[in-house]
Amino acid sequence: MADSKPTIVFLHGFLESNEIWHDFLRDFPTDYNTLCPNLPGYGPDATPPADYSVEAAAEYVQRYLSEQHAHRVLLVGHSMGGFVALAFAEKYPGQVAGLCLFHSSASAEKEEDHERHQRNRDFLAQHGVEAYTEEFLKPQFSPSHRESMTNEVVLLQRVAAAVPLEIALGSLDALTRRAERYDVLRKATYPVLFIAGKDDKAVPLEKIHKESLLADHSMVLWLANVGHVGFLERPADTRRAIEGFAGLVFQL
Repeated sequence: MADSKPTIVFLHGFLESNEIWHDFLRDFPTDYNTLCPNLPGYGPDATPPADYSVEAAAEYVQRYLSEQHAHRVLLVGHSMGGFVALAFAEKYPGQVAGLCLFHSSASAEKEEDHERHQRNRDFLAQHGVEAYTEEFLKPQFSPSHRESMTNEVVLLQRVAAAVPLEIALGSLDALTRRAERYDVLRKATYPVLFIAGKDDKAVPLEKIHKESLLADHSMVLWLANVGHVGFLERPADTRRAIEGFAGLVFQL
């Protein structure tokens, strides 16, 4: 149950689980209550959801927070978790004290990306999740880290391989159908932090720059030699950024 401390909610991405935050939060300041839910369909003993959409996931997060008695929170969403955080902020803006898009974006799936996602879906359906992780997860790291961060690559592959194929396919389809949410940033009455890797092929720098100009109060942490997984590639720097942002959000 949440206590009187300010609450930060960490939302994982596609083919991840709340396990990705375990080491990241190990030395996080005790001034905050940190919550790391598994999104619908993810984590041990999870069952396939009736609705894979990011909107349904946002409603799940709202119910989870209600159970935890957490009413106004800082949302930190990695990749798909950022899409869920934006959907949450759209529907429950009064519960959002701050928003951190961690290698994530408010854009919808672009037409030019449809073919790539269809190839990914076909590969998943034909070869399974474990083969997909071996083929597609390593490139999420910056080229400068792909060979040196073997343990981190193996961690992501292990977590991803535990996701049932049905969940993986449903989530991937939901990602392709996600809505554009630029208006969430334009209407934000709270601070927004973008954490961006300069080697992130999934969320290009120009997209982050464009979106960072939409919110009234936004900040961007640009990280060299970082791809799509800054919580593993630069954990100290990204953790420090979130700590500092939380202090701003909650005026600590």
